[in-house]
Amino acid sequence: MTASEIRPAYGHDELARVIAPRTIAVVGASPTSGSFGFNAAANLKNFDGRVLLVNPRYQEINGVPCYPDIAALPETPDCAVLAVNRDLAEPVLRQCAERRVGGAIMFASGYAETGRPEYQAAQARVAAIAAESGVRVIGPNCIGLMNYSRGLVVSFTSGLDTTRPSAPAIGIASQSGAMGNAVVQASRMGVPFSHLLTAGNSCDVDTADYVSYLAEDPMCAVIVCIFEGLRSPLRLLQAAERANRNGKPLIVCKIATSEKGAASALSHTGALAGGPEIYQALFQRMGAVVVDNLEELAETAAFFLKAKRPPTGGAALLAASGGFCVVGVDKAEAFQVPMPAPSAPTADKVRSLIPEFGLVGNPCDMTAQNSPETVKACYDAFLSDPGYDTLVFPYTYAWDRGITRIQDLDEVAGRRDKVACLPWNTAWTTGPGMKEAQQTRNVAVFRSMETCFRTLGAWYRRAAWQQAWQARSQQAAARRSDPAARDAAAALIAGAEGGALTEAAAKAVLRHYGVPVVEERVARSADEAEAAARAMGLPVAMKILSPDILHKTEAGVVRLGVQQPEDVRAVFAELMATAQAIEPAPRIEGVLVQPMIARGTEIVIGARVDPLFGPLVLVGLGGILVELLRDSVVELAPVSLPTARAMLERLKGYKLLTGFRGGAAVDLERLAEAICRVSELASDQRERIAEVDVNPLICFPDRAVAVDALIVKATGQAS
Repeated sequence: MTASEIRPAYGHDELARVIAPRTIAVVGASPTSGSFGFNAAANLKNFDGRVLLVNPRYQEINGVPCYPDIAALPETPDCAVLAVNRDLAEPVLRQCAERRVGGAIMFASGYAETGRPEYQAAQARVAAIAAESGVRVIGPNCIGLMNYSRGLVVSFTSGLDTTRPSAPAIGIASQSGAMGNAVVQASRMGVPFSHLLTAGNSCDVDTADYVSYLAEDPMCAVIVCIFEGLRSPLRLLQAAERANRNGKPLIVCKIATSEKGAASALSHTGALAGGPEIYQALFQRMGAVVVDNLEELAETAAFFLKAKRPPTGGAALLAASGGFCVVGVDKAEAFQVPMPAPSAPTADKVRSLIPEFGLVGNPCDMTAQNSPETVKACYDAFLSDPGYDTLVFPYTYAWDRGITRIQDLDEVAGRRDKVACLPWNTAWTTGPGMKEAQQTRNVAVFRSMETCFRTLGAWYRRAAWQQAWQARSQQAAARRSDPAARDAAAALIAGAEGGALTEAAAKAVLRHYGVPVVEERVARSADEAEAAARAMGLPVAMKILSPDILHKTEAGVVRLGVQQPEDVRAVFAELMATAQAIEPAPRIEGVLVQPMIARGTEIVIGARVDPLFGPLVLVGLGGILVELLRDSVVELAPVSLPTARAMLERLKGYKLLTGFRGGAAVDLERLAEAICRVSELASDQRERIAEVDVNPLICFPDRAVAVDALIVKATGQAS
C-alpha cells in the first residue's frame, strides 16, 4: 500500500462499539482461576454494561449462564473478547462477522510477530475478515483495552487499576501493552486517565485510529501515543488534525527508529532522509509534543492536562536556593523557555516580602529565611502578574511541613487560573508531599528540573505552532510554480530512458517548475565544446552527460575551471576516454559545458517519495559537506513559503545564511521559494519519480542558481 492508497483513520463512531460497548461477550470464559478467560470476565466486574459468557464446555460459570457460541447468544454483542488460542480465534472471528458484532479484541499471540510465513498468512486472513465484514479487530497479540470512564477493563492481566476519572483526563494509545500499562500506573499517584487502548499487531485498528477516536471522545482531554512504527503513518497526521481541531494536545513517544532504505538511496537526499528524520517531519507537521523517554510521559501529559490555556508570556522561577536559581536559568536557556523580568509592581511586592539579601528578579531567590505566609505571598505576586503563564517552584527538601507549601501553591495557582510547576529535586522520591502534589488540580510535578523545563519548552513551541496552524487553516497555501509544469515535466520524465534522467534533462524539469538553473550546452565533439565555451565565456565547467553515471565527481568525469579554448578540447577528450573506460559501459550523450559560477553559499534541496509517507522535501548545507555534517531538515511535501522559511531557520548552520562573521547573507526569500517549487515537483510527480537532488544550489545576496541536478525515476517508470 502506498501513501496515496491509505484508508482514512477510523472515526469515533466507527470504533465506539468496541471501545465503549453496551454489551460484551467473553469467548473462552472459564472458571479456572488465573486463565485468560477467567481474568477477562473478572476484570469486567465494574463494567456498566452487560457481560455474556461463551464457552461450549459449560452451561454456566459461577451461576452465570454460558452459551456455546456467538450464534447462540440472546443478543448481538457490541464487542467480543476472544480469550482463545490462535487455532480457535479465526473461526470465532468469522462467527462475529456473521452475527455483525461491532468489534473483536484478540489476545492470542503467534501471528505476524513470529516472522513465520504461515502465521503471517494467518494474520492476513484476520485482517481480510475485518476489512470485508466491518468488524473492527483489535490485536492480535494485544493485552486489551481500558475505558475507565465506563469501568471497562478488557484484559487477561489481573490486578489492574480501575479508577474512574471525575473529569476529562489522559487517554493513552499504545502499540505496546506493557509500555502503556507502565505509564498508566501513574494513576496510583493520582494522575487521572480516561483510556488505555493497546493495539498489539494492529492487523486492523492501529494507534493512529486510537488517536482519532480519543480526539473525539469527551472524556479525553490529552492524548498520549506510544508506538514503534505504523504501516500507514499518514493516518496519524489525519488523527492529529482531529485532535488539534478539538484542542487536545497530542504527546508522542516513538520507541524505535530506523535507517532502513537510506543505504540503498541513489541521491544525497535519499541517504539523509531516513526513518527518524521522516518521523520528526511528521511530528513537526502534526504539532505533536515529542517525548523521547517513556519515564517522562506521565509527567508531561499531567502538565498539559493541568495547563489551563496556551501560554502568552513567560515562566517565573521562585526558589529558596541560589543554586537552584542557577540550574533553572541553565535549563530555561537550553530548552528556550522565556523568563522575562517581573513587572515593576511585582518586583516591588516581592522586594517587600523577602530579606534584603535575597534576589528580586527572575529567577527570584527568596533565601531560606522565609515563612509559609511569605512564600504564599510570593506565589501570588508572580502568578498574578499577567506576564507569567506559570511559576516554577523547586521542591528541594521533603518534610511534613513542606506539604503546606504545596497546598498553598495549588490554591494560589487555582485562584489565578494558572498552572504551577513543582520539580521534585529531593532524592527521597516518595517522601512527604509527593502524593499530595500529584493529587493537586493546579500543580504539575516533575522528577527533575530538566524534565520540567523540557516540558515548558514544548508547551511554548506548541503554542507558537498552534497560532501558525490556525493561520494556515484559514488560508490555503498558494501554489508557487506554474500549474502547467505538472504535464510538461511528466512528459520529460516519461521520455527519459533508463532509471534516471541526465543532468540536462533534470534541469529542464526544474526549469518548468521555476527553479533557477545554470546556463549550459551539450557538446558531442571537441569543436562543439570549444564553441560552447567561447560563447558563454571562459572559464567553464565540463561534465560527462550520461543517465548511467549518477555521481559524476566520484566517477572522475567532472573538470572545473577550464581556462583556455585549447584546454577545453583536451578536457573533452579526457572526459570521454575516462567515461568509456567505466565498466559496465555507460550510455554517453556528450559533455555538458557550463560557465563557472562564483563562490557562494552552497545548499542542497532534495526530495524523495517514500512508500509510507509520500513526497518529502529536504534542505541542508550543500556540496560535499551535506552527508558529512548531516545538517538537514525534512518536511512532508508540498510546503508553503512560511514552512520553507522555518526549515531554513531550523538548520544548525542557519547563521551562515544570514551573514555570519562578515560573510554575505543569501536571499532567504529566493531560497525558500526554490524549496517550495522543488516540493511541488515532488508532490506533482510522486507516481513518476523516486528522488530529486539539487546539489548544489549556489546562493548569493541577489540570486540563486542550481549547478547540478539528479532525478531518479520511480521503480517501474524506467523506459
